[in-house]
Amino acid sequence: MIAAPELQTEFHYAQDTDTRFSSDTDFDDPDGRSIIIGKGKAKKGKKGPGEKGKGAGKGAGRMNGHHQENGMENVMLFEVVRLGKSAMQSVVDDWIESYKHDRDVALLDLINFFIQCSGCKGVVTGEMFRNMQNSEIIRKMTEEFDEDSGDYPLTMAGPQWKKFKSSFCEFIGVLVRQCQYSIIYDEYMMDTVISLLTGLSDSQVRAFRHTSTLAAMKLMTALVNVALNLSINMDNTQRQYEAERNKIIGKRANDRLELLLQKRKELQENQDEIENMMNAIFKGVFVHRYRDAIAEIRAICIEEIGVWMKMYSDAFLNDSYLKYVGWTMHDKQGEVRLKCLIALQGLYHNRELNAKLELFTSRFKDRIVSMTLDKEYDVAVQAIKLLTLVLHSSDEVLTAEDCESVYHLVYSAHRPVAVAAGEFLFKKLFSHRDPEDDSMPKRRGRQSANANLIKTTVFFFLESELHEHAAYLVDSMWECAAEILKDWECMISLLLDEPLPGEEALSDRQETALIEIMLCTIRQAAECHPPVGRGTGKRVLTAKEKKTQLDDRTRMTELFAIALPALLAKYSVDAEKVTNLLQLPQFFDLEIYTTGRLEKHLDSLLRQIREIVEKHTDTDVLEACSKTYHSLCNEEFTIFNRVDIARSQLLDEQVDKFNKLLEDFLQEGEDPDEDDAYQVLSTLKRITAFHNAHDLSKWDLFTSNYKLLNTGIENGDMPEQIVIHALQCTHYVILWSLAKVSEGTSKKEDMLTLRKQMRAFCLMCQRYLTSVNTAVKEQAFTILCDLLLIFSHQIVSGGREALEPLVYTSEVSLQSELLNFILDHVFIDQDDDSNSTDGQQDDEAGKIEALHKRRNLLAAYCKLIIYNVVEMNTGADIFKQYMRYYNDYGDIIKETMSKTRQIDKIQCAKTLILSLQQLFNEMLSDLGPSFDRSSSSFCGIKELARRFSLTFGLDQLKTREAIAMLHKDGIEFAFKEPNPQGEGHPPVNLAFLDILSEFSSKLMRQDKRTVHMYLERFMTFQMALQREDCWLPLISYRNSLQAGGDDDTMSVVSGISSRGSSVRSKKAKPATGKRKLPEEESSSSSEVWMNREQSMQTPVMMPSPHLTSTIMREPKRLRPEESYMGVYTMTPDQQQQHTHPQTPQPQHHQTPMDYNTQVTWMLAQRQQQEEVARQQQERAMNYAKLRSNLQHAIRRGTGLMEDDEEPIVEDVMMSSEGRIEDLNEGMDFDTMDIDLPPSKNRRERSELKPDFFDPASIMDESVRSTHFLGYDAFQR
Repeated sequence: MIAAPELQTEFHYAQDTDTRFSSDTDFDDPDGRSIIIGKGKAKKGKKGPGEKGKGAGKGAGRMNGHHQENGMENVMLFEVVRLGKSAMQSVVDDWIESYKHDRDVALLDLINFFIQCSGCKGVVTGEMFRNMQNSEIIRKMTEEFDEDSGDYPLTMAGPQWKKFKSSFCEFIGVLVRQCQYSIIYDEYMMDTVISLLTGLSDSQVRAFRHTSTLAAMKLMTALVNVALNLSINMDNTQRQYEAERNKIIGKRANDRLELLLQKRKELQENQDEIENMMNAIFKGVFVHRYRDAIAEIRAICIEEIGVWMKMYSDAFLNDSYLKYVGWTMHDKQGEVRLKCLIALQGLYHNRELNAKLELFTSRFKDRIVSMTLDKEYDVAVQAIKLLTLVLHSSDEVLTAEDCESVYHLVYSAHRPVAVAAGEFLFKKLFSHRDPEDDSMPKRRGRQSANANLIKTTVFFFLESELHEHAAYLVDSMWECAAEILKDWECMISLLLDEPLPGEEALSDRQETALIEIMLCTIRQAAECHPPVGRGTGKRVLTAKEKKTQLDDRTRMTELFAIALPALLAKYSVDAEKVTNLLQLPQFFDLEIYTTGRLEKHLDSLLRQIREIVEKHTDTDVLEACSKTYHSLCNEEFTIFNRVDIARSQLLDEQVDKFNKLLEDFLQEGEDPDEDDAYQVLSTLKRITAFHNAHDLSKWDLFTSNYKLLNTGIENGDMPEQIVIHALQCTHYVILWSLAKVSEGTSKKEDMLTLRKQMRAFCLMCQRYLTSVNTAVKEQAFTILCDLLLIFSHQIVSGGREALEPLVYTSEVSLQSELLNFILDHVFIDQDDDSNSTDGQQDDEAGKIEALHKRRNLLAAYCKLIIYNVVEMNTGADIFKQYMRYYNDYGDIIKETMSKTRQIDKIQCAKTLILSLQQLFNEMLSDLGPSFDRSSSSFCGIKELARRFSLTFGLDQLKTREAIAMLHKDGIEFAFKEPNPQGEGHPPVNLAFLDILSEFSSKLMRQDKRTVHMYLERFMTFQMALQREDCWLPLISYRNSLQAGGDDDTMSVVSGISSRGSSVRSKKAKPATGKRKLPEEESSSSSEVWMNREQSMQTPVMMPSPHLTSTIMREPKRLRPEESYMGVYTMTPDQQQQHTHPQTPQPQHHQTPMDYNTQVTWMLAQRQQQEEVARQQQERAMNYAKLRSNLQHAIRRGTGLMEDDEEPIVEDVMMSSEGRIEDLNEGMDFDTMDIDLPPSKNRRERSELKPDFFDPASIMDESVRSTHFLGYDAFQR
């Protein structure tokens, strides 16, 4: 601890910080030693002799500033507030009693309260309180601050600190409220507190600054409340005085007039006192801290100024204070922007204040509108709510463009934003009802008041041109317009009833939109959760919500059970309308059909569905009919038998019709009639659509469909759509049979039949993979992938061993065909895919649809790789397309790589290196062996390798063995094919080492040495001496393996140099533990590997005849973390080659070297490298010592604590960068005085600036040239 500076003999409430006040304030003090608060009175900063004696008399009863009674220490204010168990009123009353008894002792407790609330463990003693200035006390407390943790009470987590902030704020508010009649005017308590908080708010310590700013802002809020009460009392007193003075002389009470005049004078003086206090806080704290570097502090300031303006609008709601909120709306932290909007909402909510907000609204309206698209969703929600309040106050403020920017947010995926936008839309479009509608008796149907509002909703939906998002529009407006959206009777009337005289009927497009909106409202009412894409899932409904849900379902069923058959009959030929209408029964309460005696309407509904099935061939319509039958065929309800009979009759007719048509169709041979083909296709579509949701096994559709498919293969002229639906229908047959077998109630013959049908169908799909029609091939491929995945070895998991006979393993030929299909139909350019979308590639929607189809095909095949249905190495052809098709399939390929790595790290690594080898071979075939390594093809492969390397992550221990295997395969590939020109030329694939070097950074240090040794097995002595450009890949790869390989001070696990750690911390102690780090253990084991490798060919020496290779023996299998000898096994050919190596022929320009010369040269090179490394280490240690000494000197010179390396000190002000877009940083402190509105007898004041939104009036000269968007139009 450094020595404390010489103490002053007197304690002054000084402002010894960088904050200075302008000369027009009441803080003028030329000596800078005391702050004087008050007008017309001299308020001394020193205590009088009597006060000193009083404080000294109590000093003996205190220790370290704490009360001592009977040897027991009283509980301090901080502990009481922190625990929050006592009523704050009683705590404050006790403190007031203490203050009345001895104000010095009480104030000392209050000072220590603020210090301890900041997290400082230091204590202000009575001696310090009497003899030291504020700045000295704050400096002393800063030195005693606990630097071990950056947390302090306002930021601490845990249950004990959860309510501390609220208790802290409550204490300050209650303190001022209880002292508002006498103590705050004693010219001592408030002066001391405000002076302390102002000094702490300018501290470099964040905890002091944050806590004191919060305290000062809450103190200001409490004073504003006091000022408001004083203003009310003054007005009442003035009114009483005027009433008494206006009486006739005989009845006038002069004594009462004198009392009222005296009371008014006292209130005036008190109000002046409060003004001075608020000026001190506002200028001393707010104008500095509202632009603090810490977002929490800025948010506190903005939140409280919003409270002041709302609480005492006569004094604070003017442009001189609103400008701070307006400027801070540009803050770069969402938390601060959010506080600005919430503060403004409190102002705009009161319509009486609108007149005072006109100028602010015109200036900052555009900024508020832009905040509806804020990146922080909470800010965007509050911005929309604020605009709703603005709209509610005046319709003329927001332009049509402003409203339209909010309208489209009803389709937002973020539900709170959409709901807020829906409320805005409702206020704008639906809140202006015709007064005649409210006066007239309530009507129903299309004559009701909601009819026009429903039409408006339809018009808005159509104009938004987002027709497929009706569910999002309904969900956005559900909370504010549920009454309109659930007026289904009016919707039915608009669709079925004839328009009234003079009323315009709905167009076909409007009727379609109304039906879609009606369906979405019914779904929302029945399911009670947002549509897909909004919300995190279904939430638990409350009892009230459940009752509302049941009532809505009952009402919708009663209405639509009667109206739905009529609607279907009217729109039976319109596929889009019918598709939406047929979804309504899914949300019915089917019990109503029985309890409400609506069976005849059910029969009418079934007849209409039957007619629609016979009339339509559209897939969407047929699937909607199938789902409707599935919903109605519920065995829990009594209507099941009635619906089941109707369904069976319909399917019997369709299957019989299909069999007859198919028999005639197949007999026609190679020239089928088009009408017969259309009839077969139509019937097959209906059967396929129903087979998706219903079990049609009893009709034996497999035989007829298989016969149809087989005929198509033999003749080759089967229509495309017939084959596609036949494949799909047969697929459903297989799946329904599997479902029946999986239940365990079927016979053994059923399983054998299923096995036979499944294998026959797979062979049939494989044959269709070679079809000339792309759509047929895509259908066959998708079904094959599904079947291979379903009937793979996964089928027996989960206790289903009985299904073992159904396991189907794909053959190599099938895997090859599937892979070729992917390469031919997925990895193609966008313009090449012209068949799958019927030549509509010019249409952007068609391109997107084709891309989605190709993504589904790729995902289907990648699932086969992930679930080990096909060999993992087939993924190499997929992985090598990662860079080229990154925008289209990058996410799928990356996820596939991640899943395969989780299954088998080594095999995944081998697959990755295989994909790079394939690309390298393709490049060689295109460019030849003498290609340019700066070509785009080679650079693309190298970039792909870099991307692959990044997917291995940062944990080298987890991927250690996989990376080692990857390097092994890469090295073998590089030296696999010798150069046909002779041994003096590099191998053909040597450039692959340049690609392989991208993975060197993933090797651990000891593995780099081992891989380097494995590389040198393939190298000859001449290779090590080559320096031509063609040998650069080998040189760069060797360098990448040697980088960091010999530095024993580098920790592989932590990645931090031991030398660097000694530089960073002077208190670091040497490790004394005995436990070895993983890299130490593996490095010791690598020595075993090195010793074993030394018996083989020496790296750059000629082979010695007396050394015998030990590779022929079977090496002992070590653990992966100990050695990787098992990874680098050699093939028999390599073993024979290295057992009897051939002596390389030296080049004509090289001088042969004998063995001793080679050894001497190698030793000299090694010694030179070690000497260079030793010198570098010595320089690093010297630098560390120099830097450590320099840090000691800096700490001693600046007065920082020696025990703390980095005290919690940070820049108080925000960085000057980004001032234009966030805050006006360059303001000086010439801020206007807080001037409460005068009563009738108060003086007029004219101290306001002419333009309070012109930043130039408050900008510092150093940044006056900085551009800030001001109120240019204000003076105009």
